[in-house]
Amino acid sequence: MLNLWNPDHLSLTVGLVTALLLGMVHGITPDEHTWPITFSYSIGSYSTRGGMLAGLVFSTGFTLQRAIASELAFLALAGFLMHTAAENIVYIIVGLVMALSGYYILHRGHAIHLIPWLEKLLPHTDETRPVPLKLAFVHGVIAGWGTGAFATIIYTVISPSMPSAWVGFVPGVLFGIGTLLMQIIIGASFGWWMQRRNLSASSKAFIGQFVSGNTLLYGGALFMLAGILGLVVPSISDWSVKTGIKVHNLHSINVGLILVVLVVAGVGGVSMWLALRKVRRNPVRIA
Repeated sequence: MLNLWNPDHLSLTVGLVTALLLGMVHGITPDEHTWPITFSYSIGSYSTRGGMLAGLVFSTGFTLQRAIASELAFLALAGFLMHTAAENIVYIIVGLVMALSGYYILHRGHAIHLIPWLEKLLPHTDETRPVPLKLAFVHGVIAGWGTGAFATIIYTVISPSMPSAWVGFVPGVLFGIGTLLMQIIIGASFGWWMQRRNLSASSKAFIGQFVSGNTLLYGGALFMLAGILGLVVPSISDWSVKTGIKVHNLHSINVGLILVVLVVAGVGGVSMWLALRKVRRNPVRIA
């Protein structure tokens, strides 16, 4: 019998179906490792198709990571992922990559003199085109190392139940595919919203660059701050207020959920308001 809340002693078929469904729940519920990235790149694409592509590219990297971690779990080598400090370290790394990406998006066409080797690796595009999605894949690979209820179930219950090492990665792949399907829908929704704004193409490009850049830059700073505080004061990572909802990512208010709200609704929402106000006040200059 399927039990997405607390599965245990699963058969092969039920375990694989559970992994896929858990991925879908993970992708559609507010999650600090997916929503801020998908939101940033989807808004930056300012189109439904671009938003879908943003969700696809990000989740492809995420799926790759989950496949690797799932195989490690089958081989009993994923114990380090369950360590309390692991999540905070991932926050710091993800935050750093977010901040660097945000800086690049906000200053495309300008040299990053402090990190010349990084400048050579970044895609060079003009400011009138959608935000490039190549870095979303990197975000997916890094963010996937974050832990939580979903990862714990995959690594400690479903992956170890696989019949051999040849298929130990399959639960991670199915979980990633479930996440991917939902992130494509979410990305398309963000992109569609931007596409429906009655604005010129150049104004949409400006808004996309401004909002996605700020969300990644300042959101990344918030992620790093959360990670550092979690390492210095470990009790912060364990803090939560139960909601009574038996759905992972919704069952409690914790640091992860607060990060989602602060980054997407806070930084992203304020940046969107500022960008729209600027466009409406100076339509000719922006367009």
